[in-house]
Amino acid sequence: MFSLIADILHAASVWGIPVLSAVVLHELAHGLVADVLGDRTARLAGRLTLNPVKHIDPVGTVILPGLLLALSSPFLFGWARPVPVNGSNFSRPRQGMALVALAGPAMNVALAFVSFMVLWLIDDSGWWPSMLWNSFYFNIVLAVFNMIPLLPLDGGRVLAGILPEALAIRFMKMERIGFGVLIGLLIILPLIGQKIGVDLNFLSSLVTRVVRAVAELFFMMAG
Repeated sequence: MFSLIADILHAASVWGIPVLSAVVLHELAHGLVADVLGDRTARLAGRLTLNPVKHIDPVGTVILPGLLLALSSPFLFGWARPVPVNGSNFSRPRQGMALVALAGPAMNVALAFVSFMVLWLIDDSGWWPSMLWNSFYFNIVLAVFNMIPLLPLDGGRVLAGILPEALAIRFMKMERIGFGVLIGLLIILPLIGQKIGVDLNFLSSLVTRVVRAVAELFFMMAG
């Protein structure tokens, strides 16, 4: 009994800490960059804090990652409650929103780098290496997935900020269907593929390949 409880606590901690820190700091980065650029919305909402309670989304931070782990999914994902940002407070709203969006994935890349460096430096086995490896992996997944150029993902907001204004306006009108497109690519198409015996898991396969390439780049740089 106690052994089972210990195993559950170990699994929860080696994944819970990386997932929670990744999604919380991702959102905090959005809010901090928005604050620097002149939008105080996140500050006034009390979201410029490391307190995870302020950022946790019950579904995206707890239920979904836990379900994916329980199902032994090869693709772990999650999110925190989005930090409120008012782009009209920026001197250049589209470009400001692009920088705010880019801050989240950039934070995850930085966390992956720190996790990798500590993992590379320590000579140990057990809890620490497991937790650091999960942090390295999950932060890369979060950064890569969020940079998919579809709204409402960060990559879509970055694309909207660099497109010519006329194209950006047309692109931003697609945000209302963006979530549906993601659900279709991540869930519906793969399920259809399973029924007809064809691999239609295009998006997950692409993200997995990019994540693997980024991870290999870290190992190459480490020698």
